[in-house]
Amino acid sequence: MSSNASPHRKGLGDAEHLKALGYEDSFHRSMSLWGNFALGFTYLSPLVGVYSLFALALSTGGPPSIFWLVIVGTGQLLVALVFGEVVSQYPIAGGIYPWTRRLWGKRYAWLAAWVYVWAMLVTITAVAEFGSGFLGSLINAPVTKEVTLGLSALFLVVAFAFNFSGTKMLARVARIGLAAELVGVIGLGLYLLVFQRKQEFGIFFDTMGVEGDAGYATAFLGAALAGLFLFYGFEACGDVAEEVPNPATGVPRAMILTILVGGVSALFSFGGYVLAAPDLQAVVDGNDVDPIPAILDATLGTVGANLFLVVAITAFLSCVLSLQAAASRLLFSFARDGMIPGHAWLGRVSPRTAVPVNALIVASTIPLLLCLLIYGGGSTILTQITAFAVLGIYVAFQAVVLAALRQRIKGWRPAGPFSLGALGFVVNVIALAYGIFAMVLLARPGTTGVFLDDWIVLIGLGVVMGSGLLYLFIAQPHSASHQPEGDAIAVAAMLRAHPHNAERTDVRPTSASD
Repeated sequence: MSSNASPHRKGLGDAEHLKALGYEDSFHRSMSLWGNFALGFTYLSPLVGVYSLFALALSTGGPPSIFWLVIVGTGQLLVALVFGEVVSQYPIAGGIYPWTRRLWGKRYAWLAAWVYVWAMLVTITAVAEFGSGFLGSLINAPVTKEVTLGLSALFLVVAFAFNFSGTKMLARVARIGLAAELVGVIGLGLYLLVFQRKQEFGIFFDTMGVEGDAGYATAFLGAALAGLFLFYGFEACGDVAEEVPNPATGVPRAMILTILVGGVSALFSFGGYVLAAPDLQAVVDGNDVDPIPAILDATLGTVGANLFLVVAITAFLSCVLSLQAAASRLLFSFARDGMIPGHAWLGRVSPRTAVPVNALIVASTIPLLLCLLIYGGGSTILTQITAFAVLGIYVAFQAVVLAALRQRIKGWRPAGPFSLGALGFVVNVIALAYGIFAMVLLARPGTTGVFLDDWIVLIGLGVVMGSGLLYLFIAQPHSASHQPEGDAIAVAAMLRAHPHNAERTDVRPTSASD
């Protein structure tokens, strides 16, 4: 397929659209819509999310905590719709950074990207660490700090090798990971629901005593993490926009598909584990802190449980792969505009594989160093350094949503082929309200009485944002960057006035607001 145009549209081609935004094609557009969706889905990874949060959600909010998957999934779908309009006008590699730059300004974008890239690097580390447990169980390795470090490093190195091979290999492994995820969440979830159900469906309306004296509303809010930790990753589809044919149309579709399929998958998986749990009360009471292996052994047997481990390991590897790819594209986009030290080195793209190799090295090396930090400090360090990651990601997301709303108030009408028309403003407002609600839930201090444990989320975010602001004002990395900023209205007008767009029928649907 040509890098300049898609057979499904006429007029402004991909390279021409990119050139109009101030950039030249540097990548191979070899990632299909299916591959782009697979990348976002394996980053979102419902298998990883459900496995990691199942026991916590049930012990905090009981079986009704499953409804957080619906609440958060709906809220994040609204965010994805806003992102879709932005990436449709700005199909540029790097996602959060170029979007916030073109919607607001380079200093605003610098801070949003700084928070986001550290949140992603920490998430890569956490996924590799959690995945090492599955791999260790499969090979019957002892659970030691040395084994955990070695297996975590193995995940990072293997994922790097696949990413290093090029976009086609990235898309191929992401599709394999997608298949593993679908088998591991939908396939297994359906099997548990149909053949291994030990609870009635009414159990999802039974609090099973988690409310205590404080009332169930408090317990339910405390279980919000069941959804909030799961529904991100769809933005990775936009991180590789310059590697996708017709990204202005395809990337928004891939992001929305990621949310919808990921949400259904998570519901099947979470619900299946609840209904198949042989001793659900023990899980709700907090006496069984890792219930899924017991559920798998009881329902699948030893052989079936080992097969599931293989599926899970594939999903974890694919998740690390997708995270590395997204982080490297963000670093590349940051460097291409001269916004970080070593930008000439980080902004280099391999002429052979068309991959930002040096940015990929950084996206793989820093998580490895964080693994060494965890090895030296123990598992509590992992909890502490990852505590701010999800809040950091939500902050970065809402930086885009807020910037988009600001431009709409100033008169911006998105000019990409994906557009919500007159509904865009309403969706943007509700997405921002949802994001503020989610961030408040994530930032709430704990109630253990231990200062560091209770405030670690805000402390972590404060350290990252504080160091970013300090560097921004002292070193002024944005001062040498001369790419456009805050030009959403002007670019929309330029795209509509482009002579090739006279032939296009899919630039945007007409609406009353036009």
